[in-house]
Amino acid sequence: MSAIGTLFIMSAPSGAGKSSLINALLDSGMENAAVSVSHTTRAPRPGEVNGQHYHFVGQDEFKALIEQGAFFEWAEVFGNYYGTSKQAIEDQLAQGIDVFLDIDWQGALQVKKIMPDAQGIFILPPSREELERRLVGRGQDSAEVIAGRMAEAVSEMSHYNEYDYILVNDDFDTSLAQLSAIVTARRQRKASQIAAHSDMLNDLLAG
Repeated sequence: MSAIGTLFIMSAPSGAGKSSLINALLDSGMENAAVSVSHTTRAPRPGEVNGQHYHFVGQDEFKALIEQGAFFEWAEVFGNYYGTSKQAIEDQLAQGIDVFLDIDWQGALQVKKIMPDAQGIFILPPSREELERRLVGRGQDSAEVIAGRMAEAVSEMSHYNEYDYILVNDDFDTSLAQLSAIVTARRQRKASQIAAHSDMLNDLLAG
């Protein structure tokens, strides 16, 4: 009998370093961990691979999946739909894989209602000044866009208290170690260890 994986809900304002932390954790060699791959109706961007970055589907197919109740959560953003498949995540969790779900606080609430055992992790920047510096440093957006992102960030950050864990991403290596520690500690829960080592425990306690 294998341990059931944990669903980690990851949220953060743009620029806090959430995606970088998740990718670095997976690249560090942590076993039995994966990022949830969402469905979307938007067109693939250059370099994006179907099934790896997103599951790219048509609007009719997406709406049919909504009708079937196939999503943990879904949203329409600028005319495109995005959703998180229940079946895909449940299949991975059943295999003992920890899944990282990268969504905003509204999606997190929807998922928590369906899966209360999911663990929420909120990533915060060390200051508003540092967050703005990171957004400017990307060199991708105008001052007007950055101002809008900062306003969105304040709104997003106001929901930090709805999560189980808070990481302040000041020093990246320290934050990565903290994220790894959260996952490792979660895996040491009694129920997980009993499931993973049932044969060993029976042998140890045999009369």
